[in-house]
Amino acid sequence: MGKIAVYAGSFDPITFGHVDIVERALECFDGVILAVAADTPKDALFTVKERVEMAKVALKDKPDVVVENFRGLLVNYVASAKATVILRGLRATSDFEYEFHMASTNKNLNPQIETLFMMANKDYFFVSSRTIKEVASLGGSVKGLVPECVERKLKERFHALKERR
Repeated sequence: MGKIAVYAGSFDPITFGHVDIVERALECFDGVILAVAADTPKDALFTVKERVEMAKVALKDKPDVVVENFRGLLVNYVASAKATVILRGLRATSDFEYEFHMASTNKNLNPQIETLFMMANKDYFFVSSRTIKEVASLGGSVKGLVPECVERKLKERFHALKERR
């Protein structure tokens, strides 16, 4: 692979917004690594193994995409992957402050790594993994917002959680 971008996140779960960013990034880069964070401060609904598997299924027809998990500092992972670009998606101005802070921190940690921001597609700017989980947990439809494998896993997970109560 030539110029590689690393698109990192919790992807809990992956959405069509994430898939759209990957597809558009492939127009700019020779390859994309979708890096699923194993160390995440968020309370994950799915295990890292499940998140990786769902992303692999969602991106199975993209041969220039590698899906794997990582631990520790993102800049260390990016350097070990022989990449020089961190790709981040922005949905709204509210995302920018956090992303700018993280990009600045990463640049301080490794000046050779650049962060590039890609605006969310107008069809997905309102889609977030958190909202998807909330809608699904209340029995709402997430069809058209997430890949079918994710929709199925969400239904299974929330059904199992209700059964335990």
